[in-house]
Amino acid sequence: MKNGERSSKPAAQQPTTASTKAFDCHPRRAELHAAGKALREKCPRSSHAAWEPAADRPDPLSLVLKADEGRLPELLALRHGRMAVSPFTFYRGSALAMAVDLAGTPATGVRVQCGGDSHLVNFRALATPERQVIFAINDLDETLPAPWEWDLKRLATSFVIACRDNGIGDADAKDTVLQCIRSYREHMAEFGEMNVLDLWYHAIEFETLISAIEDPAIRRRAIKRLAKARETSTSEGIFPKLIDDSGGLPRIKDQLPAIFHWKDHAPEEVDEALRKGFAQYRETLLPAHRLLLDRYEIKDVAIKVVGVGSVGTACMVVFLMTGDGEPLILQIKEARASVLEAYAGKSAFANHGQRVVNGHRLMQPASDMFLGWTEGKTGRHYYFRQLRDVKIKPAVETFGMAEMTIFADWCGYSLALSHARSGEPAMISGYLGKSDAFDKAIADFSRAYADQNEKDHAVLTRAIQDGKIEAVFEEPK
Repeated sequence: MKNGERSSKPAAQQPTTASTKAFDCHPRRAELHAAGKALREKCPRSSHAAWEPAADRPDPLSLVLKADEGRLPELLALRHGRMAVSPFTFYRGSALAMAVDLAGTPATGVRVQCGGDSHLVNFRALATPERQVIFAINDLDETLPAPWEWDLKRLATSFVIACRDNGIGDADAKDTVLQCIRSYREHMAEFGEMNVLDLWYHAIEFETLISAIEDPAIRRRAIKRLAKARETSTSEGIFPKLIDDSGGLPRIKDQLPAIFHWKDHAPEEVDEALRKGFAQYRETLLPAHRLLLDRYEIKDVAIKVVGVGSVGTACMVVFLMTGDGEPLILQIKEARASVLEAYAGKSAFANHGQRVVNGHRLMQPASDMFLGWTEGKTGRHYYFRQLRDVKIKPAVETFGMAEMTIFADWCGYSLALSHARSGEPAMISGYLGKSDAFDKAIADFSRAYADQNEKDHAVLTRAIQDGKIEAVFEEPK
C-alpha cells in the first residue's frame, strides 16, 4: 500500500506483528518503535484523513436488512425504530455498515484485539471482582483481532455524531476528537515504554479520573453518580426494580417492551433446554467460580431487549437466589459472528460466546468473574455476565462541550490500554509519533464519515416513511 491507497486485501492477509508461535524471540521495544515509524512510508499518517465511499458501496438499507438476518423477527420493527430516532442511534446500530467501509481504508497492517463497535457509549465505569471501580470498554459483542485503526476511527466518529446530536458545533466537535486521539497517542507512548507485567496490571481507576476533573460542578455530579451506582447497580440494588416478590415466590417483572416472559410459559418455569445450556455455561467458569455459582439456584428467566445494536438478538435475564434469599442476576446475550469477520478473518473460537469472553479478558484490565459461554439447542451461541455490576453508562445525551471533552480524553486513554494489552504498543507509538499529524487526519475522517452516517440514516427514515421497512417507535422516557 503506497501513498495511503486503499488495500484490496482483507485485513486478515495484512502483515501482523504478533508472534504466531509460542516462545518466539520477541523484538526489543526500540526495534518495534523503529518498525512502527517505518510504516509511515507505506501508509502515511495523513492518508487516514480521506473518506470517499467506494463505487460499489452497498446500499445502506441493504446492510440494515443484512444485519437483521438471524435476529428474532418479532423485534426487528423495534430495532428499526430505535435506529431511526437520530443519526446517533443509527450509528450505534450500524456497526456492519462501518465495518464494510473501514475495510477499504488505509491501514498499517498492525493488529490488536479490536472491540469492533467501539463507539463512546460502549465505554463506562464497572466493578472489578475486588470491588474496585475502573473505566473500560464494556460491550464487546463484535470483538475480533483486526487493525487498530478501525476501532479508533469508529470511536472518533461517534464523538462527532454525538456532538451534533447535542447541538455542539463541528468546530468544537473537532476539538473533542483531537482530545480523544491525543489521549490515545500519548498514553500509547507511555504503554510502549512500560514493563510488560506493569502494563498488564494497569487499570484506569474511576475515582482517579473523577478527582482530575477541574470543573467543580462536573466533578460533584460524577461523584454522586458513582455513589448511586455503588448502591443500586448490583444484584441487590436491582432486585426491587426487576423482581416481584409480593406473592411470596419471587419472579422477574414483565416490563414491556424491554422485559417479558415467553408466550405459553408461566413465570418461574425454567425450560429444560435452558437448564442444560446453563450447565454447559457452568463448565466454562474457573473451578472456584463454579463453586460460587453453585450456591445459587435458578428461579426465573425472561427475555430482555437491550441497547440498539443488539435489538433482535436472543438476550435474556436470569434470576438466581441462595437458600437465604440473596439474589444474583445474570444476563445472557446471544453472540453472533463479528461484523469484522468478512474483512479481518474468522474467529479462532468455534463458539462466538467464547470469542466475546476472550475479547473481554484481553481488552479489560479486570473482567466479570461470571463471564462464560454456552450453546443453545438451536445452535445459537451465548455468553453470560452479571446484568449490572456498578456499571455507570455515560449519559451522553446530556453532555455539553466540557463533559464531552473530558469523556473523549477518558475513552482515548481506555482504548489505548485495551489495544496495548493485546498488541505492540511500541510499534503503534512509533507510527503515531509525537506530532498531531495523525490526530488531525482522524479528525478530518471522523467529520466526513459523520456526514456519510447522516446520509445513511436518511435512507432508513425514507424507507420507513415509504412503507418499505416496518418500524415501531417507543414513547420517550
